[in-house]
Amino acid sequence: MRTSSLLRLVVLTCAAATFLFAAATDGMVSGKAPLKSAGPLAFGPDAVLFVGDSAGAQVVAIDTNDRAASGAAAAFEIKGINQKIAAMLGTTADQILVNDAVVNPISKKIYLSVSRGRGPDAMPVILRVDAEGNISELPLTNAKFSTVAIADAPSEAKTRMQTITEVRYVDGKVLVAGLSNEEFSSNMRSIPFPFAQAAKGASIEIYHGSHGQFETNSPVRTFVPVTIKNQQYILAAYTCTPLVKIPVSELKAGAKVKGTTIAELGAGNRPLDMITYKKDGHDYILMANSARGVMKVDAAHLETYSAITMPTDITGVPYKNVENWKGVVQLDKMDDKIAMVLQDSGGSLDLRGIAFP
Repeated sequence: MRTSSLLRLVVLTCAAATFLFAAATDGMVSGKAPLKSAGPLAFGPDAVLFVGDSAGAQVVAIDTNDRAASGAAAAFEIKGINQKIAAMLGTTADQILVNDAVVNPISKKIYLSVSRGRGPDAMPVILRVDAEGNISELPLTNAKFSTVAIADAPSEAKTRMQTITEVRYVDGKVLVAGLSNEEFSSNMRSIPFPFAQAAKGASIEIYHGSHGQFETNSPVRTFVPVTIKNQQYILAAYTCTPLVKIPVSELKAGAKVKGTTIAELGAGNRPLDMITYKKDGHDYILMANSARGVMKVDAAHLETYSAITMPTDITGVPYKNVENWKGVVQLDKMDDKIAMVLQDSGGSLDLRGIAFP
C-alpha cells in the first residue's frame, strides 16, 4: 500500500511538472528568434528567458532548455569576462557591450545579453556562463520562441532604444518598463504569459523631489516586485534617484497611474539594477548605481513612509552603502545566500559570486 501511494505521488509530480513546462512554452514556434537588439533580461517559469528588444519594439521569450537543477551556489570569480566574450566573438573588448546579466534560478548559469558592435547595426548575442567560466552561445537560429510586439513604441531614434528599460516576470505576467509614444511617455506594461497581443501600457506619473516637480516622461530605469500589506507593488527607481512604489493592480491598459515617491536617494545618479533578498529574517534591496555605489536599502515596513510631494534632498527609506562592492553594474541572486555581481574594474568586466552583505 505504501509503495503504491509513493508511486502515485511520483506520477502526479511528474505530470504536474510536464503540465507547467507545456504551459510555459505554449504557443512557441521553432526557427530563428527575430532579435534586433538584446537588452534587459528576465527569467520566467521553466527556464524561459525573456529578452527586451527595444530596436525591434518587442519582448522575445526563448526556451533555453536549461533545466538541469544545480545545488547551492558557491562564491566564484571570473575576471575579464568582456575580454573572453570578445575573443569568442572574434572582436575586441571595446567593440562589445554587455547590456544585462541574470541567473537561471534552476541551473545557476549566468545569461548575458551582448551587443557585438556599438552602432545601429550591432549584432545581438545571448551568452551563458557557468561558475567555472565556461562560455557558450544560446542558439538563436534554431530556437523555440514566442514574441509580443510593443505597438506604441517611440519612433524617434534617440528614444527608441528606451522602449524597454527593464523586464521582470511576476505571477504569470511580464512587466515591461520603458517609454511609449504617448504624451505621458513613461510607461509600464503588464503582459500575460504565454503571450497574446500586448495591450497599451499604463502611463506613470511621479513626483521627483530633487527636481521639485511632477514628471511623466522619465522612464523607470530598474524595478523590483515587492509585497506590501499583502498587495503586489513594484518599487521603481529613476534617474537622480527617486524610489517610487506603484500598485501592480493599477497597471491596466491606457490607465494613468500616479506612483508614490517614498525616497530620494541623491541627484546626479542613475540606478543600474536592483534585487531583493532576505538576511537574518530581514528584507533588503540592493541597488547598483552609476555614481553612488551599491546601496543596501531597508525594505521593512515600506508602507510607513510618507509620500514625498515637496522639493527635497536625500530622505525617505534609509540605506547604507556597501563600501567593499565597487564598480557594480549588474546584480542578480544565485540563491538565498550568494549574489551574482558584474563589476567594472577599470575596463575589465568581472563576474563574481559574493555573499549577501
